[in-house]
Amino acid sequence: MRRQLELPRLDDAIAECERLLNSGYTQSGNWTLAQICRHLRLTIESNLEGYPVWMTTLGYPLRPLLRWLMLPKLLSGNSPSGIRTAGMFVPPDDLDDAVEVERLKQSVARFMESTLPLHPHPGFGAMSHEEFNRFHAAHAAHHLSFLQPQTKE
Repeated sequence: MRRQLELPRLDDAIAECERLLNSGYTQSGNWTLAQICRHLRLTIESNLEGYPVWMTTLGYPLRPLLRWLMLPKLLSGNSPSGIRTAGMFVPPDDLDDAVEVERLKQSVARFMESTLPLHPHPGFGAMSHEEFNRFHAAHAAHHLSFLQPQTKE
């Protein structure tokens, strides 16, 4: 079961990852915290460094439709579940939570410090740095909503 989770900015996503790392969590989706962090890091790094040509070429014809239909849903926290991602963004099973949270923190810091133009998303196109910050935070909220923090009793 998913929980409601709103993360307006990437800093909020990092805080949530650290909270889950410290409290422990119950997994209700397919991925662990480490796998989610790896997936998020790979998408942020593609935004910084560029997506594969095949991905931008395939996404181009659908971009206006995806931007109009799907982007508002993602940003509002109503992202659909079960949509398969490209193989390059699927994390392996044998990852360490603490290591991947730290790597995601480093990637987010790099994103936040970057003044270079960001590469357009294959499905949603070009956005400002601030729009991409909100996009990546909403993407993180979607995935992290499948992890339930453990409460100490």
